[in-house]
Amino acid sequence: MVWTLGVAALLVALPVSARDRLPDRVATHWSGSRPDGSMPLTTAALFPAVIWLLVAVVLAVALRFRPGRARGLAGPVLAATGVLLSGAQASIVRANLDRARWQDAAPMGVEVVLIVVAAGLAGALAWLATRRPADTSAFTGITGVTGTDGAQATRIGVPVLEPGAGERLVWLSQASNHWLQALSSVLGLLSVPGVMLAASGRPGSVDWRAVTFFGLGAVVALLCSSVRVRVTEAGLHIGFGPFGWPARRLAPAELVSARVEQLTAREAGGWGYRVHRGGSVVFLRRGACLVVRTRRGRDFAVSVDDAERGAALLNALIARTAGAAEH
Repeated sequence: MVWTLGVAALLVALPVSARDRLPDRVATHWSGSRPDGSMPLTTAALFPAVIWLLVAVVLAVALRFRPGRARGLAGPVLAATGVLLSGAQASIVRANLDRARWQDAAPMGVEVVLIVVAAGLAGALAWLATRRPADTSAFTGITGVTGTDGAQATRIGVPVLEPGAGERLVWLSQASNHWLQALSSVLGLLSVPGVMLAASGRPGSVDWRAVTFFGLGAVVALLCSSVRVRVTEAGLHIGFGPFGWPARRLAPAELVSARVEQLTAREAGGWGYRVHRGGSVVFLRRGACLVVRTRRGRDFAVSVDDAERGAALLNALIARTAGAAEH
């Protein structure tokens, strides 16, 4: 919803904000490098916004009645179409800027290719960000509650899995915070008008400090809004953000134990990535968190679904690594 309304507002605002420097009719179509079609300024401002909203409505209807098929397409289509229409609108404003007649509009060139490429990349990134990893958890049971530290096991509960000989187990999980994702969208949209103003030929009217502030804030909020956690024989892998990058990796030899704790935002110190004296936490929602104790004596906690099985597999890997080291 934020992306839909933000793009619609941007499509209208770009030509309207420059109306004093645009002719009454603006060139909107080119044949080769020469303009051969035009629209009144008001129509040119509203037409792409109407197209955009129609695309959003069609996708909303598809999600309502065909959620299985449409879910994987909605994000990429909205991202690619939003970038395509915004780039086209910025290019039209730039070409008509300070022209007395629409026939005198500047020719279109390499910017058309750049817009198409940018739209394709946006769609691809949206697909990568919204695709759901397959559930490859290869085990279904936890055989007991044990641990290397008996007192800690009694107080908190340290689950341990006992895999069979030769079994290779993998555990995948993820979690996200929709409020942080919405905050990232809002901050990103606040930075887009400045970029579009610069692309439309008006860099002098851009407050680049605000654009940088909102842009960096959007990136930080996005990276802290979701995690993808994987446990394999290589240890614990935590990928941040929709693309799983950057990532933190902890090998079994670096860990003492893994456990599950029920945390609230107050206990975690807030939402997102938090650092405290005893370690750090990625807190996305209240409830179960996977917590590992490193050999440096620091804890790392992450909000994640199915945390108990992840802790169980980690403890099995830690025990196996310790046994191999003794031999």
